[in-house]
Amino acid sequence: RYVNGHAKKHYEDAQIPVTNHKKTEKQEKVKHTVCMDCSSYSTYCYRCDDFVVNDTKLGLVQKVREHLQNLENSAFTSDRHRKRKLLENSSLNSKLLKVNGSSAALCATGLRNLGNTCFMNAILQSLSNIQQFCCYFKELPAVELRNGKTAGRRTYHTRSQGDNNVSLVEEFRKTLCALWQGSQTAFSPESLFYVVWKIMPNFRGYQQQDAHEFMRYLLDHLHLELQGGFNGVSRSVILQENSSLSASNKCCINGASTVVTAIFGGILQNEVNCLICGTESRKFDPFLDLSLDIPSQFRNKRTKNQESGPMCTLRDCLHSFTDLEELDETELYMCHKCKKKQKSTKKFWIQKLPKVLCLHLKRFHWTAYLRNKVDTYVEFPLRGLDMKCYLLEPENSGPESCLYDLAAVVVHHGSGVGSGHYTAYAAHEGRWFHFNDSTVTLTDEETVVKAKAYILFYVERQAKSGSDKL
Repeated sequence: RYVNGHAKKHYEDAQIPVTNHKKTEKQEKVKHTVCMDCSSYSTYCYRCDDFVVNDTKLGLVQKVREHLQNLENSAFTSDRHRKRKLLENSSLNSKLLKVNGSSAALCATGLRNLGNTCFMNAILQSLSNIQQFCCYFKELPAVELRNGKTAGRRTYHTRSQGDNNVSLVEEFRKTLCALWQGSQTAFSPESLFYVVWKIMPNFRGYQQQDAHEFMRYLLDHLHLELQGGFNGVSRSVILQENSSLSASNKCCINGASTVVTAIFGGILQNEVNCLICGTESRKFDPFLDLSLDIPSQFRNKRTKNQESGPMCTLRDCLHSFTDLEELDETELYMCHKCKKKQKSTKKFWIQKLPKVLCLHLKRFHWTAYLRNKVDTYVEFPLRGLDMKCYLLEPENSGPESCLYDLAAVVVHHGSGVGSGHYTAYAAHEGRWFHFNDSTVTLTDEETVVKAKAYILFYVERQAKSGSDKL
């Protein structure tokens, strides 16, 4: 069957009497509801929330695995024959697209959906088009995690194997290397997904997840793993090899600096003022992204072309985030001078801007019983996002240092966080692409700006340009 309608991967569900595959003293035969991934032929049990490592006495799991592998090989042979015919006909060459009147090779690679994994695919495609960040991982030395008798064989992962034989950095590196090579139309990130399951329990299973939450977990775990060194080379040595990343980087989140904080890390200043005695409290908070509310006056606006009322812009969301705010009764500030909780005001300033500014629009909010989606269209610029007016000390910034150009956009299609579908738009070598799991299509700027953005990735401008500002 097909998962969630749009998924390209299918699974065989069955009631198979499998030997209990959890590590217990008593092994018993019970009914388990299992599914098999056609890309890796790993069998997963919904009842035990684990992968099957033991087979039945009749070898039913292996028989299903061999049957699916034969189907895949047959489909692959047929697909290869079809593509060969297309390539023989130059007029139908799907690898060439007309761009500005001339032919240009399309070398983008999609990511296969492993069962509601569009949230992961959209984030991975976005990060792969942030050149400084992507190139750092692609240039890391490879680590071979398998050797000896298991070398060259497909590994069936189980939760009981422990976490010491997996590397998120390594699987992330392999995935990035597989993209933009042009050697295949789609890549299956099952190895990375299994590592995600092992170290991020919240993302186990095949239900839809929040792309922003996944991005934060992914960056946090990459940051932590890089701090511990990689392939025998300390993180600090690797970082110092790229002077553009290590220079002037003072943002450290949960320990020493890594490429994650060097690229995405910024610093906020949080000012709180007591309304009774006027005491001011300041503290600095590092951030990897900024979560912006869509102002309440725009939340009933459904489409871009609706005439009534003003259109919500990214600038409105940024102002709402940084404007002076009076805290309500549930957020009373503990004033050290008054010695008790008092009414107060709060204001954010950006003390340090990151190289890549990640802006998350809060489209999901809780009501009494449900988590609803704010479907308001938010207008955002492709070029020249000016962040100078949000800086704590704008006079110390250069004329070009506060300008950002859009690199990628993640879009959520649907009504709820636990449903719907994620896709991404990203710029690569001056052209915009739409990444929809396995399908990658060339698109234009007019289509991108009409998207109802969920996550925006802006890259600090390096060269002077005459682009308009926000």
